[in-house]
Amino acid sequence: MKRLLLELLTVGITTGVVLLTQDRPFEWSLGTAVAASLLLPLRLRWPWLASLLCVPAVAGGLGWAPALVAQYRLGSKEKSILAQAFWAVLLTAASVAPVVITEDIPPGPLLLTTAFAFGLAAAPAGLGALLTTRKELTRSLYETRRARAAELEAQETSARAAERARIAREIHDAVGHHATLIAVESAALAATAKDPEVRESALRLRALAKESLSEMRAALGLLNSDTAYPSLQELIDRARVAGITVTLSETGDAPLSPAVSRALFRVVQESLTNVTKHAPGASVSVTVERSSPVRVMVVNGPGDLPPLDDRGGAGLHGLSERVRLAGGTLTTSYKADGGFSVSAVLPTGKPKVDSQDSTFGGGATATAIA
Repeated sequence: MKRLLLELLTVGITTGVVLLTQDRPFEWSLGTAVAASLLLPLRLRWPWLASLLCVPAVAGGLGWAPALVAQYRLGSKEKSILAQAFWAVLLTAASVAPVVITEDIPPGPLLLTTAFAFGLAAAPAGLGALLTTRKELTRSLYETRRARAAELEAQETSARAAERARIAREIHDAVGHHATLIAVESAALAATAKDPEVRESALRLRALAKESLSEMRAALGLLNSDTAYPSLQELIDRARVAGITVTLSETGDAPLSPAVSRALFRVVQESLTNVTKHAPGASVSVTVERSSPVRVMVVNGPGDLPPLDDRGGAGLHGLSERVRLAGGTLTTSYKADGGFSVSAVLPTGKPKVDSQDSTFGGGATATAIA
């Protein structure tokens, strides 16, 4: 609508200028000028045609108003300078030729008239070409700035990745050294201890140290992403050996992606760790439904002993992020009997990260991981 109104205004103004001009040198001057004005919309598709239609109107002395509009469009669309110069010369010749034929003009005034006519024909085309070039330069500058910003962002991302890799190596070297020493000392203790329970505890400690080192490497990206995790049953068995009363209920057999399997394992593992730290002596029930979607719930009752650590941490927030990255949601809540519940819903297919954060129960998190 805006474009239509602009065209109507352009045609109306040029036609009005032609009709208001009283000096009409030839009988065909008015008709050709009005026709050139009314046909100006053709310049949007064929700029050269609009300029061509203005040639007889300019020759008749009344066509400069539509010619200026047509030449501006021609200059903004025509990339060739020679083509722009040709149309400017053609219009100049069309305006000067009738004067030369019908009047006797001295060379000086004739040259001045020719120069004025050429400037009148070339100025709109030059202005259109100038504005078009400015727009192209502005667009090119914008693209250059955007490319530069993308390059800087890529450099920053690369630098951050390199720094994360360096930190990961440092963590691996420092923590891995101590974990290896624990494993070696445990093996030596198991080999020299006479008490069977001490040997069993030493061997279990050695296995935990080796598994911790393997999981640390996987978390730091130093191993393949398909590093095998212990089964839930093995995790439950270890918790029982540590003194936690745990019951496990598993149903369904839906296949899980590696990311969902790791998230499921971590939900149970972190929940059991929380019970050990914040609700010692509490009984725990673990329910896993391997359907579509996968549902896991870890519920513990109130602890029988004072908590080992009553400070809240950021463990549940980290666990929520892990579940979110696997495409699921995590929910925590207090129980009426003083216990705590951690439940997660995970997809069975390819993870789809949701933009919303996981929800948590109100109040302070009693079983947050320190």
